[in-house]
Amino acid sequence: MGLHNSHPKLYPGDILEFPGNSYFSHFGVYYGERDGVPYVAHLTIRDSDTKLLLFGRAINAAVKLDPLDVVGKKYKVRNYLDDKHPPRDFYNLIKPEIDEVMTKPITFDILFNNSEHQATMFRYGVKKSEQIEKVYSKIVPTWKELFEKKKI
Repeated sequence: MGLHNSHPKLYPGDILEFPGNSYFSHFGVYYGERDGVPYVAHLTIRDSDTKLLLFGRAINAAVKLDPLDVVGKKYKVRNYLDDKHPPRDFYNLIKPEIDEVMTKPITFDILFNNSEHQATMFRYGVKKSEQIEKVYSKIVPTWKELFEKKKI
């Protein structure tokens, strides 16, 4: 065990942040345990779309339930909007939404519908992505330029 003890106790509906590459972390919502295995609901891209960061979107995305360990060994709880938005009730609202949305294809969009947006939407009913707000001002001019040069 060892390592796991450093993790805080998780409650269904908690937003988990998994540190990713230098730009983006991956986010999910703690779903609870099944047969003693903790699960996370997260927006994930089905195909490895290498153009993803250029286009910023992938049509083949879905919300999936995966064991916490599969999503990432390192994570922290990031319920960072709790002071602004009351978290919604997990069993009445969040869980049924997760269960329903898992049956539908979703367009992943780095600016408007990434895993962080999806996680805050589940917990608060509000879409928010702090990490995009930070990089948005840097990315967009580059994209615009590429777009105007017909590169994407």
